[in-house]
Amino acid sequence: MILLFTSGSFSQSVYAPLNSDYYNLIDRIDVKDNSGTVFSSVKPYLRIDIAMLATAVSKDTLIHLSRVDKRNLDYLREDNWEWCRGKDSVKSRKPLLGGLYRKNNAFFAIDNKDFLLQINPVAYFSYGKDMPQSGQTTTTYINTRGFELRGLIDNKIGFYTFLTDNQAAFPEYVNTRINSSGVIPGVSSGVIPGENFWQRFKTNGYDFYTANGYIDFKITKHISTQFGQDKNFMGDGYRSLMLSDFSSNYLFWKVDTKIGRLEYVNLFAQMTADPSSNSGGTLGDVFYPRKYMALHYLNLKVSGKFTLGLFESETFGNTDSLHNRGFDPTYLNPVIFYNAVENGLGAPDKDHIGINWKWNFLHHFSLYGTILLDEFNISELRAGTGWWGNKQAGQLGLKYIDVLGIPNLDIQLEGNAVPPYTYETYSFSKVTNYSYFANYSNYGQPLADPNGANFYEGIGILRYQPFYRFSFTGKLIYTIIGLDPPPGDAPLNYGSNVMLPNTTHVNEYGNYITQGVKTTIMYGSFTASCQLAHNMFIDLTAIIRQENSAGKNQTFNQPVSNTYYNSSENIFSVSFRWNIAQRLQEF
Repeated sequence: MILLFTSGSFSQSVYAPLNSDYYNLIDRIDVKDNSGTVFSSVKPYLRIDIAMLATAVSKDTLIHLSRVDKRNLDYLREDNWEWCRGKDSVKSRKPLLGGLYRKNNAFFAIDNKDFLLQINPVAYFSYGKDMPQSGQTTTTYINTRGFELRGLIDNKIGFYTFLTDNQAAFPEYVNTRINSSGVIPGVSSGVIPGENFWQRFKTNGYDFYTANGYIDFKITKHISTQFGQDKNFMGDGYRSLMLSDFSSNYLFWKVDTKIGRLEYVNLFAQMTADPSSNSGGTLGDVFYPRKYMALHYLNLKVSGKFTLGLFESETFGNTDSLHNRGFDPTYLNPVIFYNAVENGLGAPDKDHIGINWKWNFLHHFSLYGTILLDEFNISELRAGTGWWGNKQAGQLGLKYIDVLGIPNLDIQLEGNAVPPYTYETYSFSKVTNYSYFANYSNYGQPLADPNGANFYEGIGILRYQPFYRFSFTGKLIYTIIGLDPPPGDAPLNYGSNVMLPNTTHVNEYGNYITQGVKTTIMYGSFTASCQLAHNMFIDLTAIIRQENSAGKNQTFNQPVSNTYYNSSENIFSVSFRWNIAQRLQEF
């Protein structure tokens, strides 16, 4: 049976915020269901689609559901209550704080025929210890307060706002990432992963806002549009080689067309080039240069089990010294091949094309993958000489749910390989550092995998939810990456830093993945979570991270000093979260 829901009538809905734990519940249902109800490679999902999926599966007697599965379905319906009314409604269990959450798990709600408004508090308080092998033990913390607001007007216009004020002190490896993320040698652009502008808080902390918001509405029965500031994710993996949610929020306009088995997404975005390129490496009261992205993604459900997607993106920006190009309207064409447009403009913009697939089978397995083409020269590929310009990245992954028949025990295995210089582009004489505008980044952060390029990555995730309120997650991420020499050595571009121009590649031929200062990064984590009430969690987390370079670098016989990338940290923390996802810094 193939049960294909679109967002149906002209009713509109807001989106469920990106959250790996939340979306994993939906992935489980999708694998068990095999009905093709959701287009899983384009995230976030509309809340109405989540509610319809949860309601349909809960009524399907042919799908084997554990007791925890059934309660998770209720949770998803409770969380999207505006689309589960009447006989499909789920009443809130044990109202919190003497009935404060008496209605639909909402702190405050207005619900009538023409207007719906829900407001919830957002809080994240975390305290931990970072024990590096070299150096003193330091305290880590997160202090986040804010609110989340969502609503509907006339069932046609949706709106959403999320705003928090944050103070945080991060582990040493995150501070190292912040302090080394600039493209100017020895100067940091000071970018907090996933965030943007910040101010110093006390001695080693950061003070910053997180804000996103949008409006969305139905254009026709099958076409919806969204405009605002947020993030997007494309792909079926834990990482994405196409578009991830690793970078900071950005302004975008999205048009999503769903007709039966077909989904077609147009995404037009305004982003920020590397902040250090306009401020001398120091964040401050300056206008950071803008860059732009146009993206197409065509998703086809060949059957309820197999989905095939085609991806194309173009990143571009200012192409003269006066910075007055702006968004090129030629890229607004929703049905055209971007590479042909780029060639016709004579522009040095950056295009990527790719293919994505997912196959659900036996109600327990999901096999997925991505192939991304940056540049491709068949003659050079056949020659096998390691020409720097041939860049084809790949992802392959498998999800196995209810392992060996154990309910709610899931494993996900994933491998990613990205050649050097993928996502980089080149500068040219008319504009200094044009690569900042056309490379695949936003606010100095990769738009795809957090590692940038020039790496192999293996990911293993074990999730177990023995009871509805208790879950355990273990992750192991093993990365082999070729980094550039540390500050103080000759500035060499081996291909991992997407912010550098590829015109500075070290050698024309003989390139390979992990060239440069070969470094292994082992990241392991274990989290035990307890859901005290609806979207209110206590997390206990332990992290072990080790980074080691391979000794003297022999790639292309280039000299490198005795300063290498070596660190070892043990991190323990306890957190309280309310209506917010875990802050994950898995790199």
